Amino acid sequence: MKKTMKLTVVASLVAITATLFTATTAKAWDCAGFDAYKGHSGTSVNVFAGIRDPEATVMQKIFAHFTACTGITINYEGTDQFETLLPVRVKGGNAPDIAIIPQPGLVATMVATGKAVPVTPAVLANIDKYYNPAWKTFTTVSGQVYGAPFGASSKSLVWYSPALFTKLKLTIPTTWAQMDAVAKKIAAAKVTPWCAGIESGAATGWPATDWIEERVLRDLGPDAYNQWWQGKLKFSSPQILGELNAVASWLGTKGQVGDLKSVATRKFQDAGVPGLKKQTCGMLQQASFYSSMFPAGTTFGPKGDANAFYLPPTNTKFGKPIEGAGEFPVAFSTAPEVGLVQAYFSSPLYGTERAKEGGWTSANNGVPLDSYTDPVLKVVAKSLQAKSGAIVFDASDLMPTAVNGAFWKEITKFYAEGKSMKAVAAAIDANW
Repeated sequence: MKKTMKLTVVASLVAITATLFTATTAKAWDCAGFDAYKGHSGTSVNVFAGIRDPEATVMQKIFAHFTACTGITINYEGTDQFETLLPVRVKGGNAPDIAIIPQPGLVATMVATGKAVPVTPAVLANIDKYYNPAWKTFTTVSGQVYGAPFGASSKSLVWYSPALFTKLKLTIPTTWAQMDAVAKKIAAAKVTPWCAGIESGAATGWPATDWIEERVLRDLGPDAYNQWWQGKLKFSSPQILGELNAVASWLGTKGQVGDLKSVATRKFQDAGVPGLKKQTCGMLQQASFYSSMFPAGTTFGPKGDANAFYLPPTNTKFGKPIEGAGEFPVAFSTAPEVGLVQAYFSSPLYGTERAKEGGWTSANNGVPLDSYTDPVLKVVAKSLQAKSGAIVFDASDLMPTAVNGAFWKEITKFYAEGKSMKAVAAAIDANW
């Protein structure tokens, strides 16, 4: 009960913040391009998500721009218990107008409740015009599309400290063997080779699932990767168990990441930022959105405070595939103002303004690349905007909700309790 009350207070403060943004800055905004979203002034749309500060504050600023130009108020509520609370609210008849869902598996679960609403023709037109066709498949259930990408990211990156690389005379690796050699040189300098932290509230463990997904994609290829998240290739299969053990050797030893129990309790937001800055750890495998975790004033690029390189392939026959991720605004209301907000989220108008704020990328190819001032994110956006090419979605987020949740929890037990990967695999498989 106390936790519920606390979340309600936080939600109220978020809504107040959005109102203040609108009241204090509306006169400064240009409303060109907003005509398609007008006609329902005085209405409001409640948006619920797991997006928190610092990103939430930036997002609310842009929502306030929309409100100032259309008269439709967007009330935002953010929580670190999103995956737990959304099903409860939908089942209890208290669904938000729009939920920004980061897992296609959870989208399918919400569709199964009969409460989710397919996208409007305007949203569907945006999807077909501006996105790689792969993105449409991620929220298609029984032939109906339920969401367009809100934000998108590449998870196939390694963040590093340019200062440390310069000091140790290290070059950017382009093969896995070269990356292993870099890690050994960092360790020889008495620095922990890899930064690591997987604590994330109710979703604790998800960063470690990414590490496994990257190895499955690189070693086994997109076809096996898809068979895996579909349940056709179990965690206990020789192929996937082999990848679990590969990650245990890569990012699961004291020599690579330091104390394993600390990995389980360290917030993922804090895993790389202080470590890279203070040069206490050398590299962090994390998504492109991690740039938003760095404090204001951080510079990016080869000579900046932080930079990133593509996580090298391990099997050249599969080229350089990208593991993508993103969020999808799913509607639970047919009210016209809800459809307008959902269409706005899928448009270049929202994407361009959000990109200019930094720390975020879009798969929308209507967003000009010069909207990105961060050189790392500009490269990421270009790859995500490609209308063709191998892009797979985060596998755990495509799995059924129960399996995804077990994946998070069991991989955390590997770090926190020393549970064997064989036992972890068996425990996850029990949830299919």
